[in-house]
Amino acid sequence: MVQESERSVAEQQDQALDMERVKKRVDMLDRRLDNIDSMVTAVAERVMKQPLTLSIICPHCGRDIEITILGNEKPRR
Repeated sequence: MVQESERSVAEQQDQALDMERVKKRVDMLDRRLDNIDSMVTAVAERVMKQPLTLSIICPHCGRDIEITILGNEKPRR
């Protein structure tokens, strides 16, 4: 009986630690998504002012991919 309650307490502590890890990872993901949103917004604003060429190397095949984005008008909200 005592061993079961000790296991229960240990399991609760493990669950609490797991929840803290999950919270930290979700917060980290949220910050990363905010950073990506900021970068995409900055790129979109720049695109509306002048042409933009993105050069990306594929992580799987190693090929160079060029993407050119043109815009001549600022989008309306």
